[in-house]
Amino acid sequence: MNITGLDSLVFGVDDVEACNQYLTDYGLSPKDVSAAGGTFEALDGTSVVIRHKDDPSLPPALPTGSMLRKTIHGVADQATLSAIAEELGKDRDVRHLDDGSIEAEDDMGFTLGFQLSIRQPISIPAEKINAPGDEPGRPVNAIGADESVEIKLRSLSHVVYFVPDSKKAEKFYIERLGFRVADRFTNLGPFLRPQGTLDHHTLFLVNTPPEMQGVEHFTFHLGGPNELLLAGKRFQDKGYESFWGPGRHIYGSNWFWYFNSPMGVHVEYDADMDLHDDSWTAREIDASADASQIFNFTLVDKWMPGGDPH
Repeated sequence: MNITGLDSLVFGVDDVEACNQYLTDYGLSPKDVSAAGGTFEALDGTSVVIRHKDDPSLPPALPTGSMLRKTIHGVADQATLSAIAEELGKDRDVRHLDDGSIEAEDDMGFTLGFQLSIRQPISIPAEKINAPGDEPGRPVNAIGADESVEIKLRSLSHVVYFVPDSKKAEKFYIERLGFRVADRFTNLGPFLRPQGTLDHHTLFLVNTPPEMQGVEHFTFHLGGPNELLLAGKRFQDKGYESFWGPGRHIYGSNWFWYFNSPMGVHVEYDADMDLHDDSWTAREIDASADASQIFNFTLVDKWMPGGDPH
């Protein structure tokens, strides 16, 4: 199945205005925003969609009341879309929507959408660094530290599900949709990627009690750790509460910084994720704080040697 990655996440929320403002401040571009919700896009067109929880167009909520109503995956071509419809139609209702997409539930009850991917190609240089022993990444006299730089979120990276049976959930994504296991936390769950991307994971399944079923977090890619740290600092300065980070994960290697949100999930910035193909051998380790991050910082106020001269 040539699934290319996440195209969009759709939420049904209590406070539309707060969520609209949050996603705008987070760095997504607002489209068609109103009291009814809006679409918030990254540079490649991937997005988060906000609607009020009582919007009749939304799929039903999970029994836990999780605000995520739909996860939309992009596919490379019509043949893939047809193959998914045929495969899932063997044992569940597959709904064909007016926009040409299809919709069905996974084995945990999450509503999934599949569509010809709306991702647009983007061409933006990554962060450049200078290091002794290598050719300069930045030209001579080019400045690396620029507090005024405009930061744009590039692409929807991944989502993390809390599921009551991670083994059953994993089996569905692997056997029915062709996902690959990149790495695994023993007795917690797998990091999964679809066949159409090299990203370490677009979906992480975490085994939890049934009453916790829902979403832990989602994240968008940035251009590097400097962008991540600066975006997170700006976000925190706007009054949003940091939850975890900044730091760097071990599995996936991505830099991270998580924040609380009014959508009932954590929202992350991430940067510099590992890429893998089918020659990669998945690793496995017991879940622990030591296995989750290679380091983790706590942001403090600005400081200078000798103290503030003022």
